[in-house]
Amino acid sequence: MHNPAPTPTMTVPTSYAGSQDSASIGDRPYRALFADPNLVALIDTALARNPDLRIALQRIEVARANFGITQGALLPQVDAVVSAGVDRYARYTLNGVGNFDTNLSENITGPNVIPNPTPDYFVGFRASWELDIWGKLRNQRRAAYTRVLASQEGRNLIITNLAADVARFYYTLLALDAELEIIRENEALQQRAVELVEVQKAAGRVTELAVQQFRAQLLNTRSLEGRVRQDIVRTENQLNALLGRYPQPITRGESLEKQQLPPVVAAGIPSQLVRRRPDIRQAERELEAANVDVAVAQAQFLPSLNLTPYAGLNAFRASVLVNPQSLALGVLGSLTAPVFNRRYLKGNLRAAEAQSREAYYGYQRAILTGVSEVVTSLKGLENFRNVADLQTQEVTVLRQAARTSDDLFGTGYATYLEVITAQRSVLDAELSLINTKQAQFLSLIDLYRALGGGWQ
Repeated sequence: MHNPAPTPTMTVPTSYAGSQDSASIGDRPYRALFADPNLVALIDTALARNPDLRIALQRIEVARANFGITQGALLPQVDAVVSAGVDRYARYTLNGVGNFDTNLSENITGPNVIPNPTPDYFVGFRASWELDIWGKLRNQRRAAYTRVLASQEGRNLIITNLAADVARFYYTLLALDAELEIIRENEALQQRAVELVEVQKAAGRVTELAVQQFRAQLLNTRSLEGRVRQDIVRTENQLNALLGRYPQPITRGESLEKQQLPPVVAAGIPSQLVRRRPDIRQAERELEAANVDVAVAQAQFLPSLNLTPYAGLNAFRASVLVNPQSLALGVLGSLTAPVFNRRYLKGNLRAAEAQSREAYYGYQRAILTGVSEVVTSLKGLENFRNVADLQTQEVTVLRQAARTSDDLFGTGYATYLEVITAQRSVLDAELSLINTKQAQFLSLIDLYRALGGGWQ
């Protein structure tokens, strides 16, 4: 029997950037990680209606059907047969001479006389059974079963990515809502600034140029609002597509500023990642199946033992077909080995070996990618948290500077350009802060996905 090669082990780091915590947020269900009930409801809807997930379920059914086929190959193939035929033999043939001479015998009378043409009736069973003496068929069954497991991991991978994508779109919508609110607040401030500068122009304190600059800034901010509105529409439609439904408004919960990140985010250790992440587990199953395929290809070079038994009623007259004396039994055993098609078998073996190596490299790539994504997301959470703290201070300072510039402009100690610059700086800083807060949540989602969370 040819046994497949064992799955090779991969060396993984002992920790992520020095962290030795064995706990991992990847072990938590998404309902426990995401506190927003609106987000949880969206993920539930996606898992129930997403087209890609439904396609994955059908792929599992295909894999199970293939496994059922390989199970059937181990058993005899038995066919119920009802056949009828006729043969007119020529006079100068073995049948012609033999049957003629037989019919002249005194022992051959009545229904025993062989007619010409000679009918042939058979009712019974014929079977074909390949004895799995080298384990070829059992290995085919094992490979098929391993691919069933791989298809199930593929479904888990889709669930993980689906939950992460829904969360990414949801927090993107919250960020866009926050941007829209900031833009509207700045529009109101800039509208008052335009009204103020028009009053000062009427009093002769500023020129028309100042009025034009303030109006241009207001128009620019309004154009930003239009782009953000379109971004919201596009993001909602992308999210609706994941939910398996036509475009419609997405219900949101608390604003992004009120959403809370977990105080502590643990990633566990890389060895847990190998056992948990669906794409790594899927690649491992594919590698196991590819190794089994090599063993099957090797067994193709060995002889095959086939049995072809039959049992039934056989007669050349329909009137005596049901007679017990018409019972016929037989069995044929054959041992066949490839001789002239070994080039084909060698090519098949080389292809199986190449596919096995390809599966190994895919398994290796999946582990490398997984560890890299976890480290990137962990560092992202840490770095974006620091950036958000600094940007929060920056926004506070710039808001104070904008109020100061307004006061100084009103008393003639600041130019209109300084006021415009201060207002623009506040808007840019507030939008940058929202983007950073969004990046924090996206890093958390990426880490959750990278750890294989969400499919349990």
